[in-house]
Amino acid sequence: MQTKDKTKAIVILGLMTAMVILFSCTPIGTIPIGPLSITLNVIPIAIAAIALGPTGGLIIGSVFGIMSFLQCIQIGVPSAMGAVLFGINPFLAFVQRFVPRALDGFLVGLIHNALSKKVGGSGASFVTGFCTALFNTVLFMGSLVLLFGNTDYVRGLFEAKGQQQTFIGTLGFICLFVGFNAVSEIIVSTIVCGGVGTALYQSHILPLKKTES
Repeated sequence: MQTKDKTKAIVILGLMTAMVILFSCTPIGTIPIGPLSITLNVIPIAIAAIALGPTGGLIIGSVFGIMSFLQCIQIGVPSAMGAVLFGINPFLAFVQRFVPRALDGFLVGLIHNALSKKVGGSGASFVTGFCTALFNTVLFMGSLVLLFGNTDYVRGLFEAKGQQQTFIGTLGFICLFVGFNAVSEIIVSTIVCGGVGTALYQSHILPLKKTES
């Protein structure tokens, strides 16, 4: 990567990291709805993936995962669900908060790299924004059910929605309990990330060159 593009990469990572911290530590990036919340932190993950591929997505996704875990212990905007899960098992709470976000960034970086070669950077950016929010919800809720599905807390969430603890019940729980959150995040992420990605490509900030100087 050329020196100029290395500088761009560092600047982008710095800005996206700052954005994640700002969103995580102030009400700007979180809209609480019951035990869950609509988060705007998927946006910097998607932008990093658009600009820097799976590596950038992984880095910013990891930052989001760390900040998400810290919210479990009242650092940043508190998470009611995170606090309960931390009380049950701090290690599993870290895994449930960190791994889905880091994996989300890595996967959407791969998706953007693959699609940008076929449909162009602009179209790939909209898809990346969509997938980032979608994967965030699926991976987050999937890990919740996998790691904490047998706890009284998660069982209580099933009962609150009238779902039986079956595979169908699990799907119903995810769809009903996080439906509004997921749809809202997907819409916002798709529009914002698609617009930002398009602007970055049209202004020739992207793509970054992979050749050595």
